[in-house]
Amino acid sequence: MLQLAVILPTYNERKNIARMVARIDAALQGFVWEAIFVDDNSPDGTADEVRRIACEDSRIRVIERIGRRGLASAAIEGMCASAAPIVAVMDADGQHDPILLPGMYAAVTSGDYDVAYASRFAEGASTEAWGRPDRVKASGFANAIARRVTGVDLTDPMSGFFMLHGETLRADANRLSGVGFKILLDILATVDQPLRVKEFPLNFAARMEGESKLDRTVVFEFLIGLYDKWLGRIIPTRFALFATVGALGVVVQFAMLWLVLSVILHERFVYGHWSGGEITFDIANTIAALAAMTFNFVLNNELTYADKRLRGMVPLLKGWAKFALTCSIGILSNIASADALKRLHISDVVAVLVGIVLASVWNFALSSKFVWGKYG
Repeated sequence: MLQLAVILPTYNERKNIARMVARIDAALQGFVWEAIFVDDNSPDGTADEVRRIACEDSRIRVIERIGRRGLASAAIEGMCASAAPIVAVMDADGQHDPILLPGMYAAVTSGDYDVAYASRFAEGASTEAWGRPDRVKASGFANAIARRVTGVDLTDPMSGFFMLHGETLRADANRLSGVGFKILLDILATVDQPLRVKEFPLNFAARMEGESKLDRTVVFEFLIGLYDKWLGRIIPTRFALFATVGALGVVVQFAMLWLVLSVILHERFVYGHWSGGEITFDIANTIAALAAMTFNFVLNNELTYADKRLRGMVPLLKGWAKFALTCSIGILSNIASADALKRLHISDVVAVLVGIVLASVWNFALSSKFVWGKYG
């Protein structure tokens, strides 16, 4: 009878798969287990490597996700895909030691605990082998924020190595955000009844092969998860992110508007008269709007649509062209409405803001679909 499922979200982990399977097998001698690798369509052939091993070992499975990315959602999908009564989540890169799995299983099945997890900061734990003191500090800072804003009092609530009953996960799976921050924190902050947690000190190791999947967006994604947990059902998270980027774009547009107007006025002063104050404003605002649009595309690609991020020169240029096309009517609306208000002697600030607001909904709806969505 199946006892335990180990879920391993992966992205570009091909070289680590065979060694990770061997380590799990060695740690779980005497257990009836399965390992489910949830791969986000890795370009390095991670899913194919799992399939190769699965042909010889029926305990190994792979879920290859097309058009979807994200550590938290991969963990949820993998846990829900198993019939095992107990499910564990861990990384496939070797930083989490499978030797802890039997002890964690004993704790969860004892009836005394609902969740067992491995902590990098518990007494007896170590991060020395990691060799990244900068990341240790960053993780400690994120944990401090997590404890404060969620009320989850653990030494390492951002841990990605944990175990619990499958039915506990499935009972609240539809309420989990599945975005941004670590799934353990999401679970503990979501369930109605407090879960009894057993902590295991972890000697956090360096990666076996490859590079970390965590990039410069990790702090932003942490904040995304917190927002989604609190307000995501009121204002869709993706739209809120798009609007946040748009708000930064407002700053860019005003800065560029000021810069271009300053240049034009300088040209008028040095080389002679520039015809028409209204034309001056239209030219400057057009340039400013285009600059803000480009800024918004870059930031949305990196942050708002990080799970669908366009990579490579050609995809980026195509994406920018699509973004420019879908936003073109919004830009025209922006410029036209601002110009109309300007002619009514409304201040530049109000005129530009109204134009931005009128264009925002259009920009979000079409760019979501045609740039990063189904037709992206």
